[in-house]
Amino acid sequence: MPIGGFGMGEMILIFLVVLLLFGAKRLPEIGSALGKGIREFKSSVREIEHELKAPDQPSHRTTPPPGEEEGEPRRLTDGG
Repeated sequence: MPIGGFGMGEMILIFLVVLLLFGAKRLPEIGSALGKGIREFKSSVREIEHELKAPDQPSHRTTPPPGEEEGEPRRLTDGG
């Protein structure tokens, strides 16, 4: 049964090439780093999906601060 278009022979060949390139000592490090990366990616995807499904909450003020009228641009003062 092919997985992602790769049969058992191709998967063994890829594993052997990786083993020759990186060595047996580095394979666990590479596997754990790959696993952490996949977990972080899935977590980010879940977080984005949660943000998209959550009801929209305004991130800015709905009423202007005291002394400012709605639609009027802010004026910068020199502080003096």
